[in-house]
Amino acid sequence: MPLDPVIYFFLLGLAAGVLRSDLKIPGVLYEALSIFLLLAIGLKGGVELARHPVAELAAQAAVIVGVAAFIPLAAFGVLRRIGRLPRSDSAAIAAHYGSVSVVTFAVAATYLAARGESAEGYMVVFLVLLEFPALVIGVLLARGVGQGMPWGRVLHEVLSGKSILLLVGGLLIGWVAGPQGIAPLDRLFFDLFKGFLAFFLLEMGLVVAGRLADLRRAGAFLVGFALLMPLVSGLLGIVTGEWLGLSVAGTALLATLYASASYIAAPAAMRIAVPEANPALSIGAALGVTFPFNLLLGIPVYHWLATMIDGGVR
Repeated sequence: MPLDPVIYFFLLGLAAGVLRSDLKIPGVLYEALSIFLLLAIGLKGGVELARHPVAELAAQAAVIVGVAAFIPLAAFGVLRRIGRLPRSDSAAIAAHYGSVSVVTFAVAATYLAARGESAEGYMVVFLVLLEFPALVIGVLLARGVGQGMPWGRVLHEVLSGKSILLLVGGLLIGWVAGPQGIAPLDRLFFDLFKGFLAFFLLEMGLVVAGRLADLRRAGAFLVGFALLMPLVSGLLGIVTGEWLGLSVAGTALLATLYASASYIAAPAAMRIAVPEANPALSIGAALGVTFPFNLLLGIPVYHWLATMIDGGVR
């Protein structure tokens, strides 16, 4: 089955970066694209949330966040005991892999929509919730609960960062306005979403190409970790989604969330909380290996596994 067309834009950007082309996306345009995508995802989630009582989602949210807490803990154990990485680097990488990638989520949602499968619209609520806990766990793994930790700065960096601010803001606007209120904006935020995502992925291809040098310094172990960790986390998401009774598409999206790795909020938080950690290792693994792996292979695999497991159970 051919790849979704938006993936080809990512590959084009990757090829341009590897070939050292002079292709560049203006910084202002990149910022505008990221703002648009985050708002659009939040708005869509808020519209769907307006159709469901929030209390009904509380139990699911508690399970999903609770299970996700095992991901950074497991990642830290592997990196520390098998990889023999320093404590600070292990904790920082674990925080990246316990958090989530908004762009990977958007690509997965596009992949499912192209196949005529719709997930529960409130999945974006879990996207927002999963952005934060792993960062706290990563800091605790690196620092413990000592008195000198600048928790105020860390929390401010995460909660006031554009990803959380725009996702939560869009979610609240969509929730308050409801489907009828947002309807006049549908053509802008929903109909054009895939086109804007394509432009954004073109830039992401260029960014990933620029991180390839970091991988050479990271070594074979970290590359292997960046390939295997999303598969293990994705399988955990599939089991969790099936247990919660999510649809096949919803389970695949949850698996994608668990399998993705943050390269926006996590680096900002770790830079403040664990400044001695080497960001080239965490960002190189998350953005240079796991992100393209999920786009090219991971998302179809999670969807296939969710379909197979759902068919077997039912």
